[in-house]
Amino acid sequence: MKQKLKVAIAQIAPVLADVAQNTTKHIEYISQAKQQGVDVLLFPELSLTGYSLFASVPRVALPRVNEIFERLSNVAPEMVIAVGFVEQAAPGEFYNAQALLTKGKVIHVHRKLNLPTYGGLEEGKWYGQGEALVMCEHIDGWPIHTLICADLWNPALPHLAMLDRPSLLLAPVNSAADIVSDEFSNPNGWKTNTDFIAMTYGVPLLMANSCAVEGNSRFWGGSRILDAFGQVLVEAGQEEQLLVAQLQLEDINSARFQLPTIRDANNSLVAKLLSDRL
Repeated sequence: MKQKLKVAIAQIAPVLADVAQNTTKHIEYISQAKQQGVDVLLFPELSLTGYSLFASVPRVALPRVNEIFERLSNVAPEMVIAVGFVEQAAPGEFYNAQALLTKGKVIHVHRKLNLPTYGGLEEGKWYGQGEALVMCEHIDGWPIHTLICADLWNPALPHLAMLDRPSLLLAPVNSAADIVSDEFSNPNGWKTNTDFIAMTYGVPLLMANSCAVEGNSRFWGGSRILDAFGQVLVEAGQEEQLLVAQLQLEDINSARFQLPTIRDANNSLVAKLLSDRL
């Protein structure tokens, strides 16, 4: 069982709807991470395509098994690499998804569950809604859950993910500064959200945001790596960069012993109270 895990975030500015150019950028950052001995590398939501795709969704979509994923993983075969893409599951069926790659293969895919349709967001118009929340248990001692962007704003979803007791939570996002409203601060909101989840559940959390500019949308970066106590280990500015930090399994053990959120969650009572309201 690995006692230490070196993790990284590639905060990039994807070129909108240009999978080939974005693949080249991914290879550059995977190579940098490999040189630093990274075990897990996270790219932002829809990192291979950019966010504001609209009617371009079918043109940039990929099946789960494809040559691009193989190329990316083969740059650093032992690394777990999480990339954002549009998944084509069947003709006309598309998902906002995050794939975990290693040894040339896809070992896990999370389809976004909570599709936002407020402010300037209209994902429900372009994507199907994911229906599963499954943990990836590839690294001994470090099971991984992934929640994509708005998934983390449905409080039930982080709680359900943490019932599986992951050692790492990946949060690829595409957060533009003013896409919700002029009054709502996405940068402040994401700091509050990720601080709360990491501290409350005793889980190291990687939040990877884009720093692209797409039309009137400016993605503000600010990617961050938090430890199991909710402390920020490293945080990005607004430019492209690679963030690297080392996590300790013992810190998770200590944090969850001090604040046993899941142990004391009383899930049977919560389920009863929830069923009473359905």
